[in-house]
Amino acid sequence: MSRLRRLYLCDHYFFITCRLAGRRTLLTERDFQILAESIRSARENHGFSLTAWVFLPDHWHAILYPPYPLTLSTAMKSIKIKSTPPINDARNEDGEIWQARFYDRALRTVGEYYDCVDYIHQNPVRQGLVETAERWKWSSVHPYSSAPRATILQIDRVNLPLDRKHRL
Repeated sequence: MSRLRRLYLCDHYFFITCRLAGRRTLLTERDFQILAESIRSARENHGFSLTAWVFLPDHWHAILYPPYPLTLSTAMKSIKIKSTPPINDARNEDGEIWQARFYDRALRTVGEYYDCVDYIHQNPVRQGLVETAERWKWSSVHPYSSAPRATILQIDRVNLPLDRKHRL
């Protein structure tokens, strides 16, 4: 098996997809709460930014910004390590929760960034879980909407240029 090579390791915005390991039962709201706490703890320990996120029954998405010298891999490893034991304990199970690898894409332009934010927030609608993104509480859509409300996991606000072609 070839090793995944990342062109960028830090100081970029990354779109992340992290999937459940095979044969694991779907995530529940209790698991989502544990995952949110694990991400919050990993952010406190490592100092990476989280600018958008959504939790779904079989995977989650986020936009992370790991500042140098923190790498994306270290941030993701921390989240996986912090979330696995408590989710397993809550389920009375053991073993890996997450697939060994995760999908990432370095976002290069403001337009790509906002397209990914929209993709993240619309994911529960595309999955048929809700009719509108605002009805899914396990998402950062609320701070982005015109009627913001409290969210489960706080995001870092980003002030980007208006030009969608501007490089990040």
